[in-house]
Amino acid sequence: MTREPSVSSWRTGLAWMEIIGVDPHGGEAPRRALQALRAGGLVAFPTDTFYALGAVALDEAAVARVFAAKRRPPGEPVPVLVADRDQWRTLVAELPQAAVRLADRFWPGPLTIVCRRAASVPRLLGGGGETIGVRQPGLPIAMALCRALGLPIVGTSANTHGLPAAVTAAHVALDVGPDVDLILDGGRCPLGRPSTVIDVTRTPPALVRAGAVSLEAVQEALGQTLAQAAVALQR
Repeated sequence: MTREPSVSSWRTGLAWMEIIGVDPHGGEAPRRALQALRAGGLVAFPTDTFYALGAVALDEAAVARVFAAKRRPPGEPVPVLVADRDQWRTLVAELPQAAVRLADRFWPGPLTIVCRRAASVPRLLGGGGETIGVRQPGLPIAMALCRALGLPIVGTSANTHGLPAAVTAAHVALDVGPDVDLILDGGRCPLGRPSTVIDVTRTPPALVRAGAVSLEAVQEALGQTLAQAAVALQR
């Protein structure tokens, strides 16, 4: 992942935003990002797929800010990023065997697994429904944030709802930048494709969205043919 030249601030229209370059050896970026997240702020950061618009997933007010920044309808779910299985378990009512198999095979990586939402999790994350999509990101920057925060982070793409997803910090700045507290510039996202989304609450499990992990690979991991979900999860 090649990092673009970093700048301290950008101006879009009449709004200023702060962009910090990511140093693979540490630096100020992680500390500033954690500070913003803990204060209920929004932080855009790179993942293996696209730049994510992050907030503490269990902070309902922060999640509402994500929806507002993306101009996203409240009936649309947003995915959540986790550092490990322990964080995953805090979000879901149960972990079906199919979910565990998929995580064993494809995590960390571009596969989002939809399970039944735990009662303690904000309904807004699931678009008001009873499920939630979760993945462990395959880029160290993203996983390190989840691990250091100690909490799951909203991982929806950092773009206005319905517009192309961002693969660079500059794209984020020009789109949703004025509504974001901090942008971490880690260069261009390596995949530039959405995660594959699999709903394991259905029998058989269903493909909700095609993405970076092939349907064939998922079916091989599960040892069965997937159903086709009727409604696609937005990024």
